Amino acid sequence: MTALITALAALGGGLRDRLRDVRDDPERGSLSVEQVIITVALIGIAVALVAVIANAVTSRSASIQ
Repeated sequence: MTALITALAALGGGLRDRLRDVRDDPERGSLSVEQVIITVALIGIAVALVAVIANAVTSRSASIQ
């Protein structure tokens, strides 16, 4: 039982320290506009690639039958 209480106390202390760090630096972890634009562009490229592959597979499967 003592080991469990010790582990919980250590976990609580670590979480308290992390929460204090986040409160001290509100900019930490925020996304910049450039990161959002790059992410949207990569998602658009991925969607276009999936559409091209799905179209190719559909046309090839139609020619097999």
